[in-house]
Amino acid sequence: TMGVLLALLVAAGVFFCVSFVGVGLWVLYTHFTTADIPAGISHPKKLRVCHCIFLLLVAWGKIFEKLRICSMPRFVRFMHDLLPLKEDPDVVVTDLLFGTIPVKLYQPKTSSCTLRPGVVLYHGGGGIIGSLKTHHKICCRLSKESDSVVLSVGYRMSPQSKFPTPVRDSIAATIHFLKSLQTYGVDPARVVVCGDSAGGGIAAIVCQKLMDKPDLPKIRAQILLYTVIELLDLKLPSFQENQNVPLLTHDFIYYCWFCYLDISPSWKNVVMERGHLPAQVWEKYRKWLGSENIPERFKKKAYRQASPAPLNEGAYLETEHILDLMCSPLIAEDEVISRLPEACIVSCEYDILRDHSLLYKKRLEDLGVSVTWHHMEDGFHGVLNTLDMGCLQFPCSTRILNAMVRFLKGL
Repeated sequence: TMGVLLALLVAAGVFFCVSFVGVGLWVLYTHFTTADIPAGISHPKKLRVCHCIFLLLVAWGKIFEKLRICSMPRFVRFMHDLLPLKEDPDVVVTDLLFGTIPVKLYQPKTSSCTLRPGVVLYHGGGGIIGSLKTHHKICCRLSKESDSVVLSVGYRMSPQSKFPTPVRDSIAATIHFLKSLQTYGVDPARVVVCGDSAGGGIAAIVCQKLMDKPDLPKIRAQILLYTVIELLDLKLPSFQENQNVPLLTHDFIYYCWFCYLDISPSWKNVVMERGHLPAQVWEKYRKWLGSENIPERFKKKAYRQASPAPLNEGAYLETEHILDLMCSPLIAEDEVISRLPEACIVSCEYDILRDHSLLYKKRLEDLGVSVTWHHMEDGFHGVLNTLDMGCLQFPCSTRILNAMVRFLKGL
């Protein structure tokens, strides 16, 4: 009756409040016992707040996953997408579908008597989180400040869509855009691909896949922001030095790796010890992956070089697709890399993926490809997404955007 119903509602409310407080306390405990906030970070308190918010989303996502309501990545994406989109009076934003792939088109409102540069942007998020909405502010600012037409691609993600679906979606959307440049007032001689984190890896792959398409305009340049450029080696110096630095930690990068590649997490220890690939594979790619390719100033005391563990055949059978160039564009042959367009590479000192940028920069430069490099001494992974976040914005995010704008204006 009414009394019983009221009691149940009160009990449910108490349970929810206790759960909410309990998860919050667990997040705070986890952050303060595991997170490493380097002294070089300009606003450590802001980073702590950002990390705790992220941990809270992941914690609730895992609870909903255990309850079989939805997966953790889907919950995080859902919460991200609840954020209201701030309109920019100087930019026209249009939601489109390229086939079944959702995209957002950003065009400066001011009229132009000449064709504009075009930027195809692939958002980061490890192939499991991130969306058109998480990069909306970045796209607005980039379009307005560089006077470019920006296309943001909403590729499908894990756990619903595993590798190589995100890459294939991105390639398909890019081809559609390249065939429609006239419609959007884009200069076919100035089309740039751009991405952060996993999106940067997609940008690099798109460059390689479309370089020999005679029926398409050539990609003019690539902008790669703290990018993922290979999925073979998770023991580079930056992985050891920055393994607990927010916003991308050692544990979360492994979660993304296993989820995106559809590999059993039971192989984690084997992968950590690099026993998932044969000795001849490590030897073959050492000339590009070896730590000797990373400048000495980036190898701190925390770095310990170790030989790969003996091969685990089971792990190799399940993980060998990481040798696919759709996973690891860094290991493409010289003949491919040497014909790539010029690059603007941004790396961050306190990023677990920092060495990916350094390795790719060296590969490109060794083969005569022009590289504009910006290293953020106070940067960390994901910092660009704090752009226009009010009190949680980091100065570094503005410097990265300014570097992108200068590069585009210089083409």
